[in-house]
Amino acid sequence: MSQPLLKVPPQPTGDPVAEVHVSIRAIGRDAWNACFPGQVEDYDCLLAIEEAGLEGFEWRYITVTEGGRVSAAMPAFLCLYALDTTLEEGFLRRSMRKVQRYFPKFLKLRLACLGSPCTETGAIGFHPDVDGERRGVLLAEMLSFFEQVAAAECCGLIGLKDIPEPTSAEFGALFAARGYATIGGLPTAWLDIDFKTVDEYLARLSSGTRKDMRRKMKSFEQVRVEIRTDFGEFLPEVMALYHDTRNRSEWQFEELTPAYFQGILDRMSGRAFCAFYFVEDKLMAANLIVHDERVAIDKFFCMDGEKGRPYNLYFLSWFTNLRYCLDNGLSRYQSGQAYYENKVRLGSKLTANAMYFRHRNPFLQGLLRLVSPLFSTDEADL
Repeated sequence: MSQPLLKVPPQPTGDPVAEVHVSIRAIGRDAWNACFPGQVEDYDCLLAIEEAGLEGFEWRYITVTEGGRVSAAMPAFLCLYALDTTLEEGFLRRSMRKVQRYFPKFLKLRLACLGSPCTETGAIGFHPDVDGERRGVLLAEMLSFFEQVAAAECCGLIGLKDIPEPTSAEFGALFAARGYATIGGLPTAWLDIDFKTVDEYLARLSSGTRKDMRRKMKSFEQVRVEIRTDFGEFLPEVMALYHDTRNRSEWQFEELTPAYFQGILDRMSGRAFCAFYFVEDKLMAANLIVHDERVAIDKFFCMDGEKGRPYNLYFLSWFTNLRYCLDNGLSRYQSGQAYYENKVRLGSKLTANAMYFRHRNPFLQGLLRLVSPLFSTDEADL
């Protein structure tokens, strides 16, 4: 194991020791995954993200060790964060962009954030032997240390990204006591695969939705679906579809790279695939999925916005993924964040996520609290 980038001063024997590393390799797969049992986006996923060369991001990994054992862990990242990232398109956002033409760093703050820009939620990892009360103690130790890391990295803004509602219920009081404010993040949509066939699933939908889905599924007659574990010669086409899809999105934070897409398939071999959707010999859409023995997570669906829409490719991907879950004994399909209308219509439930933030300058923290409702990304009616 390499030396940590920073660690707390030596403590009495048995006391927790917090460390930060610049690569997850320094912690090791077994030690990391032991703190995240049941998490699909585990060590291998984070290593693929680390190696993807995402512009503008520096990776950090925080651990709290007791007696040589990693008892708590969480990924983190540093970046220059534009406050208008989650702002809805409109007069205010356009006005901010005009100002940024002349002052490029206007409303951009150096951010140190626990979580990952590329995972579905900000999971806080604890070793299974850590009991409930001890979890809060270790998380407080982690936060104190991470705030020191943020100061050393000249980051005024500190955050926790996409903390799921159950975690907020457990630790929200701790975050508040340390001065963190909160805003709503994008919820996570999920569907339990508690049916045996697609027909049984369809029977649970409203009559109007069921009729509409059966009509859309007729597009399978014109579309060829391939499940692949390597992009091969199609990677440039997939990236073109990705950029076409990304450019249609209101919110743009990280920009994924070819190394990210191929890295996920390589690092998560046996637990990741990409579904390709062809019309004749033309690739119209691609859908990257990661999974374990229980859960499938839809990481990214990208499509030719103009030519692909007539073939109902989003809905075909939905049923392709359900069939994959049924065929492989998976019990949950997690379809990710945003675009909730169709997901709820198709039976998904939503779990709320929250963003926590704190600026080291008390005046700026008060100002951010005041304007934070403008930047909330919680678009779903929960």
